[in-house]
Amino acid sequence: MPESHDVPFERTAIETDSSPTLAAVHHESDSDDWLVFCHGLRSDKSGSYERRCRRAREAGYNAVRFDARGCGESDGEFVDSTLEARLADLRRVADYFDPDSYALFGSSFGGKVALHAAAEDDRVDAVATRAPVTTTETFDEYRATVASEGEWTFDTGERIDRRFFDALDRYPFADVVGSLAVPVAIFHGGADDVVDPADSFDAARRLETDVLVERFAGEGHRFSAAAEDRLLERLFGWLEWAGNRE
Repeated sequence: MPESHDVPFERTAIETDSSPTLAAVHHESDSDDWLVFCHGLRSDKSGSYERRCRRAREAGYNAVRFDARGCGESDGEFVDSTLEARLADLRRVADYFDPDSYALFGSSFGGKVALHAAAEDDRVDAVATRAPVTTTETFDEYRATVASEGEWTFDTGERIDRRFFDALDRYPFADVVGSLAVPVAIFHGGADDVVDPADSFDAARRLETDVLVERFAGEGHRFSAAAEDRLLERLFGWLEWAGNRE
């Protein structure tokens, strides 16, 4: 059975029951292989991530899904959940479970988190993404409003402010290009109107490591059930290759 964990995300001298925590779920496998999932900007660890973790466990992975601060069941405010904060959250989760090595999977904004984390953490041995954010232009609509009004509020009430863009600008994709040495897989819907599929092909051309890019014709930013099935088959086949490469 999957096991829930509360992972403190702020380092304090004494961590107590009132310390803010990240909600994480571990799908345990009798294996040394680990796969950690990073959800998108306004997503959480539920839904498709639960399914992906079940499939990962079937494939022999210890799978971990978690809510970034301010998302899902985790403590904190969404407005504080910048790229830097999410990278710190991922690091805390990885440190908490403490695998010798692990692979990452990230969707959309979670793909950007995964790519930058893989460039910074020597424990990461492969990174897979679906519709990853690789350019700041993805958020231009929000940036203009934040510049003029101080914040953007989504229809669900979640907010981002200047800190979101300050952090985004501090992590250009060029940092990944210059640092990432592990294999990368990119899966992208050909009809995605949220993150431009052309960005993924451009990212693949720029990366200096092994890259697999697959365009899912007719799929948008959210995949259909059939496309999700295909994604999972391709993902775990690729991870097997990545784990066995010389």
